[in-house]
Parts: sequence; C-alpha cells; structure tokens
Amino acid sequence: MPTFTALTTLSSKTSAEALGLAMERLKPEPTGLGVFELEDGSGLWEVGGYFTSAPDLTALAVLEAAFAAKQFSVSELPETDWVSKVTRELQPVKAGRFFIYGSHDADKVPQDRIGLLIEAAMAFGTGHHGTTLGCLRALDRLAVNGFQGRSVIDVGCGTAVLAMAAAAIWPDPILASDVDEVAVDVARANVAANNLSDKIRCLEAAGFDNPDLRQSAPFDLVFANILKGPLIALAPAMSTHMKTGGCAILSGLLIEQAEDVLASYHQNDLHLEDREDIDEWSTLTLVKV
Repeated sequence: MPTFTALTTLSSKTSAEALGLAMERLKPEPTGLGVFELEDGSGLWEVGGYFTSAPDLTALAVLEAAFAAKQFSVSELPETDWVSKVTRELQPVKAGRFFIYGSHDADKVPQDRIGLLIEAAMAFGTGHHGTTLGCLRALDRLAVNGFQGRSVIDVGCGTAVLAMAAAAIWPDPILASDVDEVAVDVARANVAANNLSDKIRCLEAAGFDNPDLRQSAPFDLVFANILKGPLIALAPAMSTHMKTGGCAILSGLLIEQAEDVLASYHQNDLHLEDREDIDEWSTLTLVKV
C-alpha cells in the first residue's frame, strides 16, 4: 500500500496544533498526524500528515494560506519492509566494554565484550544513536575509574539498554522507568531477552513521580537520555533523589543545548565531571556535591 506524506512548518505551537486539527478534516483523510517542535533550535514546529492515497493539493494550499504555513512538501514513500531493512543495515555497536547486537549477529559477540541483545526493530536505544552510544561510553569510563553503582535508575529508559549495561557489571538491583506504557513493555521484553529480569525492575513513571521509585532513592547513579526540555525540568527532582557524590549521565541533547542543561544542573548542585560530543549530540556526566 502506498504511503504519502505532507509536511510543513510554522512558527508557533498554537498555529501548528490548530493546523493539525484542521488536517483531520481533509479528504482523503490522513491515516496519521504529527505535531512537534524541531530540535534544531529554530523554534519552528513541524506538522505532518500520512496518507494511503495522494492528498488533495488544493486543500493543502488553502490550509497553508489560512495558517500562514510554509508550502507543504508532499512525497510518496517507497514500499519498504523497514524491519528487514534495519536488520540488514544496522551493524553491532562497540561502546567501551559493551557490544550491542541484534539476534542476527549473535555469533559475532566477542569473548572480551559484554553482549547486550537489542533487536533492530527496537530502533531507539540500539546504541547506534550518538546519545545512547555516549551514555554507554560514559558508564564504561565510570566503571574503569572504580565507580560502583549500588542504587541505579534509568529514567526515560526506552529499550532499557543503559539499565541492562549497568546490571551486566554490577550486582545490585536496578530500576528502569519510562513515561510511556509501551516503552515499559519493550523494556521488560528486552530485559527478559537478556536474562536480567531478576536484576532490573521496569516501572511506568514521569520522572521521579512514582512511590516505588521514591522509596528506592537516593540513587548513586542516574541515567537520563531524554531531551533538553525534560532534562532541565528534571534537574531539581534529580538532585533531591541523588546521593551526595553520586553521578548522573545525561544525554538526548544537541551540542549547542549542553550549556543550558549544565546551567540548570549547576543551580541544583550537580557539576560537570566529564563530557563527550558524538556527531551533533552531547553526553554529560555530572557529580552531585
């Protein structure tokens, strides 16, 4: 079945959300709609619709004029078996002592590496993205320098690869949380596939807002591989739920966003210990003083 996309940008959230609602009334109807802020610092909002038949270009032009939007970019996507494509193209990832692989590469795990199985279909958190890779490298550096994680949480865990990496090197139980119920189910499935269910508990939570999570605090290591806005909002709560001398590994932010994040954490008694920039992404390791 063919898939068509229609994408445009606007300068305000209010206008973008209103355009998204208006697109729901198009004929043919879109099978999906998305409205989100671009993470490039431009302040623009993108509105996108997905269609199983070609959208009405005249109707799109009317919406452009009505909402002062950029001209829609309309494309037909080729039919692709994305899971098979990703499986073929994603290669295993080496990050310090860790080796992230899909089941199709199970025979490639080196004897001197810790293998973590993440299927290619679980695209975010496979280790290929600069943010996940940076967090894994930061964890490896902490361990090399003698850090021992005894109370660890992976906030916004996604595939739970960071929680699993910590569980693979330290004996104490670890928490993994995500605000998205589906992500928590994915995390549990990955934890089970790596035979770590007895060491990692997966919870649904927004930040630290979960009674079981708060009961386990304070933490000596917190992973938060999310986005700039949520990271800044999380700074006070993270400081409150961390031990003095504990570490936080933060990512999900562009290099140009790092200073803003650092400033918010400095105000909450967390200071920069280490930083690594990979491609356009930055990973920060902070220590609570």
